[in-house]
Amino acid sequence: MIKMHNVCKLFNNVPVLNNINLIIEQSIVGLAGPSGSGKSTLLRCIQKLEVLDSGSIECNDSTGFVFQDFQLFPHMTVWENLTYAPKLKNKTQDQSDSLLESLGIASKKNDYPSNLSGGQKQRVALARSLMMNPRILLCDEPTSGLDVATIVDVVELLQSVRDMGITMIIASHNLDFLTKISDRIILLKNGKIIVDINPKEIDEPTNYLKSNY
Repeated sequence: MIKMHNVCKLFNNVPVLNNINLIIEQSIVGLAGPSGSGKSTLLRCIQKLEVLDSGSIECNDSTGFVFQDFQLFPHMTVWENLTYAPKLKNKTQDQSDSLLESLGIASKKNDYPSNLSGGQKQRVALARSLMMNPRILLCDEPTSGLDVATIVDVVELLQSVRDMGITMIIASHNLDFLTKISDRIILLKNGKIIVDINPKEIDEPTNYLKSNY
C-alpha cells in the first residue's frame, strides 16, 4: 500500500505536484494527464528518484521502476542486463531464465539491446525490474513509441504481471491503453488530481477522460 499526504514538488518554484492526497492498494492504477501534469514526477517521487518539497509518501513495500526509454546497458546482453544489479542480491541464473521464459523472450537471452525491437526491449526492462522481486511496479510511458500490435502485447504482458500479485502504477498519455489495463485511473492536471475513476464503471471512459483534459 502507498499513502500520500499533501505531496508537493516544485521545479524552479513552479508546483508540479500540488497537495496530492492518495491511497493506492493492490490493483493496476493508471496515471493520465497532459504533458507537465505531474505523472512521471509522481512516479519518480514514489521511487525516491526525486525529493519532495513537502508532504509525505508512505510505502512499506519494495518497488521497481520501468523507465520510458528502458535504460538497458547497450554493451550487455539481455541476460547480463537482468543479472548485473541483482548480483548483490544473490539472485540465480534460474530466476532470470524463468522470467525471460515467462515474458516470451528466452530466445533473446544472448542478444544485445541493439538487436531487439521496441516491444522486446520493453519486456527486458520489465524482467530486469521483476528480478528485484518488487511488490509495486512503477511504469513510465510503457507504450511510448510502440505500434498498435505491440501495445496489445504489452497489455497482456502487464496483466500477467498483475496475476503475480504485483501492484502497478502506470503513467501514460495513451488513454485507450490505460482504460484497457487499469482498475483505476487518476487524471492529473496542473499537479492536482482532477478525476479518480474506475473505467469499467463509466461508459466511454476514454472520452470522459478527454473531456477533463
